[in-house]
Amino acid sequence: MRRGGRALALLATVACGCAWSAEPEPAPLEQLLGGGYAMGTVLELTLLGAEAPALDAARAAAFEEVRRVEELLSRWHAISEISRLNAAAGTGPQALDPEALALLERCLGFTRTTAGAFDVTVGPLIALWRRAEERGALPGEAELVAARVRVGPGQLEIGSDGRVALEAGSSVDLGAVAKGYALDRVRARLPDAVEAALLNFGQSSTWAIGRPPGEEGWRLLIQAPGGGYAGTIALRDQALSASGSVSQWREIGGRRFGHVIDPRDGQPLTRELQSLVVAGDATLAEAMATAVVVLGPEEGIGLAQSLTGVEALLLDAEGRRWRTRGWDRATRFEELPVRGAGEAG
Repeated sequence: MRRGGRALALLATVACGCAWSAEPEPAPLEQLLGGGYAMGTVLELTLLGAEAPALDAARAAAFEEVRRVEELLSRWHAISEISRLNAAAGTGPQALDPEALALLERCLGFTRTTAGAFDVTVGPLIALWRRAEERGALPGEAELVAARVRVGPGQLEIGSDGRVALEAGSSVDLGAVAKGYALDRVRARLPDAVEAALLNFGQSSTWAIGRPPGEEGWRLLIQAPGGGYAGTIALRDQALSASGSVSQWREIGGRRFGHVIDPRDGQPLTRELQSLVVAGDATLAEAMATAVVVLGPEEGIGLAQSLTGVEALLLDAEGRRWRTRGWDRATRFEELPVRGAGEAG
């Protein structure tokens, strides 16, 4: 259930007073652009505020917070809380850092909400398909069954004392929500000196905080699967996540398979879809973007429609579009022509 794809592009950053106002124009805001490699991709920050030194301090603090979250949650860090939990699979309940524990509990809730389309115990299936790619041969049925039985919410038990037990052979992978969670933590720690900000992780997870002066929101261009652009959106105090089913892919036996895996049947997705979800926090947006692309047009959009404060758009490579009823209003969506069939629901 890996995430991937560069689905968004910043159209414009405005840092000026409103020229049409009869009131005296406020002093122009300082703008700081910062970028760097983090959590396997590029984190880009656009910070607006009155004082450049304060913005620079906020930038440094943001990257430090992301490093802290990565060291806490990444399975690639041998001493992270998740790595310790995975290493102890089958050995009984383990004490976890309260922050990691709270995120795991929330992710189990996402699994229930999505009927298993989102599941952080997908680790055995990720490992299975990685091995298949390395050897250039599809996994056998016995291999697939063996991995599937190690995936599901029943593999992870959180006791009343807060200790966590992971079944033998199972493993947790938070890659589908870690970047969104990191952005949530950065947002929570931004100082008041930052008057508006756009936090963008790999052009797939975004926090739009406030708005540039004179604009209704942070304007983003949505790339369409298969090429071209689907439209523009303007976000203000919203988190946005994009998930592409085959935007990253592996070739095995002459066939292409996406990196997103359906935890329910253990198969990687092969239909080219791209979901975009806006929500009140980036962790929720990330989880639901993955679930929507796994579930597909009817079930995925129906799921998003049922959740308060969540809106979604789903695109395919033929130009078809499915959306929740509130998507256009929530995102100020302006469509661009996309080749293919067009609107589908």
